[in-house]
Amino acid sequence: MHRLDLTLPHLLHGIDASRHIEHAAAASLPAHTLMRRAGVATARLAMALAPHSHCIWIACGPGNNGGDGFEAALELARRGRSIVVTFEGDAARLPADARDALGRLQAAGISIAAEAPRHFDLAVDALLGLGASRAPEGRMLDHLHRMHTGGAPVLAIDLPSGLNADTGQSAIDLGNAGRTQRHCLSLLTVKPGLFTAHGRDLAGTVWFDDLGADRTGTPPDARLPGRPTPALRAHDSHKGSFGDVAVIGGAPGMTGAGWLAATAALHAGAGRVFVGLLDNNAPSPAADHALMRRAPQSLALERMAVVCGCGGGTAVEGMLPEVLARARSLVLDADGLNAIAREDAWRSLLKARAQAQQVTVLTPHPLEAARLLGTDTGAVQADRLAAATQLARDLCCTVVLKGSGSVIASLDHTPSVNPTGNARLATGGTGDVLAGMVGSALASGLEPHRAACKAVWWHGAAADGWPADRPFSASLLARQAGIGLERPA
Repeated sequence: MHRLDLTLPHLLHGIDASRHIEHAAAASLPAHTLMRRAGVATARLAMALAPHSHCIWIACGPGNNGGDGFEAALELARRGRSIVVTFEGDAARLPADARDALGRLQAAGISIAAEAPRHFDLAVDALLGLGASRAPEGRMLDHLHRMHTGGAPVLAIDLPSGLNADTGQSAIDLGNAGRTQRHCLSLLTVKPGLFTAHGRDLAGTVWFDDLGADRTGTPPDARLPGRPTPALRAHDSHKGSFGDVAVIGGAPGMTGAGWLAATAALHAGAGRVFVGLLDNNAPSPAADHALMRRAPQSLALERMAVVCGCGGGTAVEGMLPEVLARARSLVLDADGLNAIAREDAWRSLLKARAQAQQVTVLTPHPLEAARLLGTDTGAVQADRLAAATQLARDLCCTVVLKGSGSVIASLDHTPSVNPTGNARLATGGTGDVLAGMVGSALASGLEPHRAACKAVWWHGAAADGWPADRPFSASLLARQAGIGLERPA
């Protein structure tokens, strides 16, 4: 068992894959072995999280997740820890492994409490796990609210109760995301739902124990990409070594978005950055003289990585057909995406880029993705992995579906879920910064999926490492876009 190191790559297995791995492992072991291993692992982590506890509350549910809780309670009692066990379910209807665990618990003289304890130093959530088919309700829901408002740390076994392992959607709203210290011990496999949508808030710190099971023969549903290696820059380099980026956007009243994307591309390491504003009369800020302003029509798009759409408004439509036809590599963001959603002919031009071996990365937030898919934001958020994968398939490109646990999907890669970033990024302009960073990564010669993963990782890492006493804004973030560059010795 170990705390999951999110700087390393990890395979993510959803519900069906996890069940396949579990069944194969159980078939090769004596009866009840996996559940007993799960109980030992949970007990060890519980003792580490609350080493001086006076009371550990283990709330057990009606399935095998509850059985894991029974086994953990038995192990904690053997080690002399004071525990209270509650059970929401019917003992006669427990699965075989869980029924065995309950029998062993009772044989050890440990009784089931009628009520949750008034005070506890750690709560263990063993109510609902991978096989849950219904939302928590009644006393089970009451127990969950009690856990998450009690002030003590919460340890979820395998999954936080009510969380979908595939999608990260929660069947309940527990609130207090920043007040309760949360932990999740993922068993056998690491689940994608722990890292996207509601998963990151509910799971908190993720720990992992494979229980000795072999996962190598089961394809993953997604991946955590791991921290990209900082770009190594040879001394014998020049500005042409790192590619050119052109930013086309910034319609009247929205020029700041174009400058943000360009600033981020420059600081992320592009050799040269050209700014093609769609507002001809807008003044150029004096903040960064290294940015070169050009008329959009004069740019040599065939030799550049083009970032198109940031603050583009409807004015971007005049340039979009030319950009789609000529750009060597392309990042479409914001109003560029909205234009594609409105016009089928441009959608066809976008798909044709793949046949011409022209690279395209789309960077939609959920509403923009919904427009492209002809659905609504709720449907996109209900299954972010599926939405990003469908969009990549429909438009033959790489897609970065932004949000908590941004999803990177491509036709020829297993989807990636990015684990970096926080709520600081929920402010205007940070998406423009990301688009510029993706453009810089493409200009350096990275293939699109890797370029997107790199940019998204370092974009989030910059927010994660932001000093608590320093104001945060997109303009300041743009100047931190070089966090992934190799520093001189």
